[in-house]
Amino acid sequence: MLLPLLFSYRRLGLPLVAAGALLSGCELLEFSPNDHRSPSDKQDLTAKNLAALAATPLPAGDTLRFVYTGDSQRFYNDAKDLVASVNRQTGVQFMIVAGDISDFGMAREMWWVDDHLRNLKIPYLTVIGNHDQVGNGREAYKAIFGPLNYSFVYGDTKFIMTDTNGREYNFNGKIPDMNWVRPQLQDASVRRHVIISHVPPQDDDFDPAVRDAYAQALREDPRLVFEMNAHRHSFSVGQPFNDGVTYVNSYAFERRKYLIVTVWGDKEFRLKEVSF
Repeated sequence: MLLPLLFSYRRLGLPLVAAGALLSGCELLEFSPNDHRSPSDKQDLTAKNLAALAATPLPAGDTLRFVYTGDSQRFYNDAKDLVASVNRQTGVQFMIVAGDISDFGMAREMWWVDDHLRNLKIPYLTVIGNHDQVGNGREAYKAIFGPLNYSFVYGDTKFIMTDTNGREYNFNGKIPDMNWVRPQLQDASVRRHVIISHVPPQDDDFDPAVRDAYAQALREDPRLVFEMNAHRHSFSVGQPFNDGVTYVNSYAFERRKYLIVTVWGDKEFRLKEVSF
């Protein structure tokens, strides 16, 4: 088949060098920027980081300390500096990036952020953001990181990581998935709960049909320390529903600040801002 192919390229006026490049360079072709297929080292990152975290367990009763941030998006130069800063901190056990890892939901964007974050000395975990669901982003996130809703226990604390990006589901009344969230918040086997998502419930991008049910479920959880979000790119802490539930919003990478969150006792906590 090679000779007829070369003959046809000659009739088109293409030199043999160009024809050879087209024939030999097929493995370099990229069929779509939305292709979410990833190399093995860029798959199942949530499970891999949870395994790394489990290898350094926190004894019951010990103080919990983690780094909290969000919205890495296109701020790749800031990611490098953030990693260098976090690696200088002592006594932190892991880092959480609260969504919008990517800007356009492209797998390669998520790879680029991971290229930086895998240089951390501690594991990192994520939740999905609204930008991570653009185009084929939802499938990319699941392939690269893992489930959109998951939980894990570290020390005395259960972390509940959930998708609250209601607008990306056309406000269908099903996001966040309260059939999944409620049982997680009702788990009495641990001392404390922390729930983490991207879009805060007081935001217009949170599905208004689910807002009351979500806030009520949090309000009724006696073990909840606080609810944590990103999306707004700026730090805030308060009780927007005046119901005793504290909501913490993170800085974006571009702000060149992050939080060190320290938790002890039943619900005692401290937030420390770090600039980098």
